[in-house]
Amino acid sequence: MLSLRVATRFLRTSPVQSLLIITGIAVGIAVQIFVSSLITSLQANLLASVVGTSPHVTMSAEEDGEPLRLTESVYAVINDDERVEDGAVVPVRLSAGLYTDGEGSAPLNLKGGTLEELDTIYDIESRIIKGEWVLGPDDIMVGTGFAEEYSVEPGEDIVLILPDNKEVRLTVTATLDFGQGTANERQTFVGSELTRSVLGHSADEYSAVEVQLVEPFDSIEVAADWSDQLGAVTIDEWQANSGDLLEGLQAQGSSSLMIQVFVMIAVALGIAATLAISAVQKTRQIGILKALGMKDRDTGLVFLWEGAILGVLGTALGIGFGVGLISLFYVIPVPFMIDILPDKFIISGAVGMSVALLSAILPYRKTAALDPIEVINGG
Repeated sequence: MLSLRVATRFLRTSPVQSLLIITGIAVGIAVQIFVSSLITSLQANLLASVVGTSPHVTMSAEEDGEPLRLTESVYAVINDDERVEDGAVVPVRLSAGLYTDGEGSAPLNLKGGTLEELDTIYDIESRIIKGEWVLGPDDIMVGTGFAEEYSVEPGEDIVLILPDNKEVRLTVTATLDFGQGTANERQTFVGSELTRSVLGHSADEYSAVEVQLVEPFDSIEVAADWSDQLGAVTIDEWQANSGDLLEGLQAQGSSSLMIQVFVMIAVALGIAATLAISAVQKTRQIGILKALGMKDRDTGLVFLWEGAILGVLGTALGIGFGVGLISLFYVIPVPFMIDILPDKFIISGAVGMSVALLSAILPYRKTAALDPIEVINGG
């Protein structure tokens, strides 16, 4: 194809200019990939730290203080929903307890359930700082803040005063780091039968059912669907109580998009300006080609081909730079890792090519409308 051969020759006759354009595109693509991957990974890390080890949807009785009967119909609604994470359905019984050592006292939140089920949401095994993976009917797991303040070690017994004024002696099996100060001081896990006896629940009655979803942001839709299907229950979802977090995530996403847009605008202007200058520099050659019979459309395609070639080379180089920048985070110690996301590379590549082609429109129109007689007469 003649226009492609001419475009290739034009690029080879100005190697420094061509290299600068390719480098500019590459830098723009690399910045776009890096920033989008950074923000996406940062958001995922923040989301995981906030809601990754907590329930996304919590179902409880319609009236406060009343137990929720976990019937087959309720189970069916939850377990048949494909949006629910496999196994992450945890019935819990909640109560309170008061610890005192004679000098001080601490109110504790007792969350009763089976260890295996609790672990599906709270990732208990990875939170154990000291102790063992055990939670029997007379055992308790406490937070590190409580353990440090009252010098409690795994293997020791502690006495709690329960709401019915009954005292119970429990063995501390592990201290856990919940990742949050108040939780480390107040949150505990106990066997389900202990809280059941305190609350007077029957075997199918619970304080709540806690659920994690495959996609946390499905929680609003899931809560609405379950409310319609079950009726007389209260369903809470995490987004309703996380307005500040959601605003922060949206602000991060908007900032990332603005940065990428301005970078690509700068790249587009650079390409367009360079190609426009090239069109002016090559006016005489284009005029001669037209005089020899080259069609207006084909002369315009010369600069579209130049944009395409520059876009392909710049995008490929930019993807390589982007991978290199992200790979540095696998070597440099940082609080979180940036994931290499294939979709970001595809989007950035498409944007890079589009910018390069769109930047060639002006010189395309200019050369297509060029009158060869005027060019030749003008010398």
